[in-house]
Amino acid sequence: MIQKTNVTEQVVAYYKQQILNGAWKVGEKIPSENQLCVELGVSRASIRSAIKELTGFGVLESIHGKGTFLVGDILDVQDGTKYKITAQDCLDMEKVLEFRRIVEPEACYLAGVHLTDQLLEELDVSFRMMRENIENSVKFVTADLQFHRAISKASENPLIEKSLSRIFDENFKDHEKMNQVFGYQDGIYYHSMILEALRRENADRARQIMFDHMQHGMDRLKEMDYVEEDDVSEN
Repeated sequence: MIQKTNVTEQVVAYYKQQILNGAWKVGEKIPSENQLCVELGVSRASIRSAIKELTGFGVLESIHGKGTFLVGDILDVQDGTKYKITAQDCLDMEKVLEFRRIVEPEACYLAGVHLTDQLLEELDVSFRMMRENIENSVKFVTADLQFHRAISKASENPLIEKSLSRIFDENFKDHEKMNQVFGYQDGIYYHSMILEALRRENADRARQIMFDHMQHGMDRLKEMDYVEEDDVSEN
């Protein structure tokens, strides 16, 4: 029976034990939530929390109407948590843009390689929303990030899509603040150039413009810091 302290952690430990000793095998269905509640003497909420945690690490998968299945047996979950992208990681906008400068140009290239009419239509809608919402930073940034999300999805690489989506979710407010400081014209300029390159089916050109877009953002941030430091020193 499971003790009542740190219940979810103990349920996770039990799951790991079952996997390690071979009682549960990859590809097989694990016992139902009701069975585990009775066997371990814990609530269904604790069982579901443990399943959710291990699902997040690719160990379990729940299929509606069928149950929960063991899909992986890599169990270094505690070590893996330190590699998750957190809100704290996204506080430094220069680091965020640095990451985006590394990843998004290649995402843009892949989107160009896998180009579809649907992608061009989505990008056109997002770009039109940007132009229609100049001076409305919330709507402008929402459309801006929709543009980038569409490209990351079109890369057909789930690692790119998921990592960028996480960063976009964490950094919306910071992107809004940057927009208020930098204005709207940079965004309009670079997004129009990226869209035009993709329309021309020039994946290499789209990649270069995306790189320039991210680099320009980093340069603007550094300029802003430089001005602020000058202002402080003059005072």
